[in-house]
Amino acid sequence: MSTKMVRVLVVVCSTRPGALGRTVGEWMIETITARALELGVELVPVALGDLDLPFLDEEQHPSSGVYRHEHTRRWSAIVDAADGFIVVTPEYNYGMPATLKNALDYLSREWAWKPVGFVSYGNTSAGTRSVQHAKQVVTTLRLVPLGATVAIRIGDATRNGTLSPNTALAGAAVGVLDELVRVANALRPMRERSAAGAPPGPLPGSYVRRLTPDDAPEVTVLQRCCWVEEAIANDALAVPALHESPEQVRDWLAAWHTTGLWLDGRLLGMVRARRTETDWHVGRLGVVPDLRGRGIGRRLLRGAEAAAEPKCRRIVLFTGTGSRYNIGLYESEGYRRASLPGTDGTTRLVKELVP
Repeated sequence: MSTKMVRVLVVVCSTRPGALGRTVGEWMIETITARALELGVELVPVALGDLDLPFLDEEQHPSSGVYRHEHTRRWSAIVDAADGFIVVTPEYNYGMPATLKNALDYLSREWAWKPVGFVSYGNTSAGTRSVQHAKQVVTTLRLVPLGATVAIRIGDATRNGTLSPNTALAGAAVGVLDELVRVANALRPMRERSAAGAPPGPLPGSYVRRLTPDDAPEVTVLQRCCWVEEAIANDALAVPALHESPEQVRDWLAAWHTTGLWLDGRLLGMVRARRTETDWHVGRLGVVPDLRGRGIGRRLLRGAEAAAEPKCRRIVLFTGTGSRYNIGLYESEGYRRASLPGTDGTTRLVKELVP
């Protein structure tokens, strides 16, 4: 299971005064809240009636991402921040309500590679025809509909005007959340790759993005597999990268500008950097052992150098004195040894920056 929080919007679609939608939405959230806490899920209720979305009124196609109106930008930000959706919808004349279709049509990229589950309600079909109608649309937007659903027949689930679903429906509600979380985690690499600001990496399908404290588990694993050879080459097991806990990694990820190379959810390599006075310090350059020798480390190093802040006059890095491969790489990239090997078994290398 992923260690990252999953943000799920519970979207109530009906805007009809007195509609059952809000009540169904509240029941859904109440029913799955305990399970959401276990799974690390943030549930966010959203009622389309509160968004004041008029019928689509943007001049540019949604795929352009150019939004003229504030209501569109607000809706875009809400959807973009989500990892998945639970749509609470009635059935109107064998189809989904126009409010849902309109809300979907406003956006494009923001929906892509996110799971969507449905909670439908109605009379004869319990709203299931609305769900089938909606699935034809959401797949076009690259949303991924779940197999698990909740279908509430109003006549069976209400008592004296009060919603009272049975235990089977409550179990189905938890099942929707469970499946949604699994699919959301599986699709996370697809979302990151297609997100704005994630440039492609040197391998087909790979991408580069800045690492955050939430990536601490993956970084910890990468360090453990990458720095074993460093320890062997220098006959020293006291290599910090081999012993740091995820909590310690989380702390330094918050302080360093760290870039990671990803492919299909796997962290393939990383490098970190930060400024100290007029020096740009680069470190923790690592690539998974099975992909070494393919230019990935060199590409990451150059990216870290290019990110040097304007006030910096040189780049400084350290490596083990016995790490001949590392030293050869750095010297081929223009670094020179700045001092004799230190008493801690490390060698400092520097590279002057052109003003």
